[in-house]
Amino acid sequence: MTDIAQQNTLGFDDIQTAATIVAAHLPPTPMWEYPQLSDVVGARLHIKHENTQPTGAFKVRGALNLLGRMNPAGLARGVVTYSTGNHALAIAYAAREFGAPCTVVMPEAANPSKVRAVRALKAEVALHGVNMADMERHATTLSAGNGFTLVSPGDTPELIAGVGSAYLEALHQLPAADAIVVPVGAGTGAAAACLVAAQLAPACRVIGVQSSSAPAAHDSWRARDLLHRPNETTVEGLATGRGFAVPQSVLRDHLADFLLVTDEEIGAARRLLATHAHTLAEGAGAAALAGILRHPDRFTGQTIIVMCTGGNAGPTELATLG
Repeated sequence: MTDIAQQNTLGFDDIQTAATIVAAHLPPTPMWEYPQLSDVVGARLHIKHENTQPTGAFKVRGALNLLGRMNPAGLARGVVTYSTGNHALAIAYAAREFGAPCTVVMPEAANPSKVRAVRALKAEVALHGVNMADMERHATTLSAGNGFTLVSPGDTPELIAGVGSAYLEALHQLPAADAIVVPVGAGTGAAAACLVAAQLAPACRVIGVQSSSAPAAHDSWRARDLLHRPNETTVEGLATGRGFAVPQSVLRDHLADFLLVTDEEIGAARRLLATHAHTLAEGAGAAALAGILRHPDRFTGQTIIVMCTGGNAGPTELATLG
């Protein structure tokens, strides 16, 4: 093992290996159909509940795989990463599991509850900047100055492989699904879904959904190039301003479609999950449903896996559920 596996390619075998590492630390998450919710769309919607993870979001799978593959020297030196919230929690959780020092760069205006949660996991938090670019630069400086391994939220193959374990679970439970609908920030989840579906269910379409207020991944996919776009979304888990090379390399070959929705449509989907599926979702966790609600004709009569990627709703999101 190296500090982080030096590879730019990613395959189904990597996901199977990651699933073994993840299973040693986490049980499978549930997936349920809620008939009242299905009736709204006219399709069978099966919600994959990654909001039930110990960190409240799917990213913990990738972090456990990443830290689980690091060598003892790399673990001893520690890791540094940058995140608006869920990736931060994931890396902090995995670092605690494997006894590694961890520093997370978060924006100066980060959700206070997520900052407290990261610190509760015994990680150091450095509040710096206002956007991902600011945080990435500061994390790079900390890595160079302290010998930490720098972890990119979007371009680390081990993170994608770990996330793939969620889609292994989903397609083993529902192998005849017509589509998997996935929220997209950096695109790690959608890339993982594509790799798993290509192997286990080639007829199953993987469809990404992103906020129209931060469309970098969507526009990069359509242009087949890595683009920067304004990052103006209020949805923390989708707040990325550029395309990431590793997930985009997978999405270009395998993603069936990519939908944009407004932040307001995501808010409406959060409320529908609360009232029709007993589910507290953060904005990113409701984005997949928002995409389906915007284009119901594309899903009518089909069996759909809907990824609820997280439930770490902030105070503003909680206040708007009523």
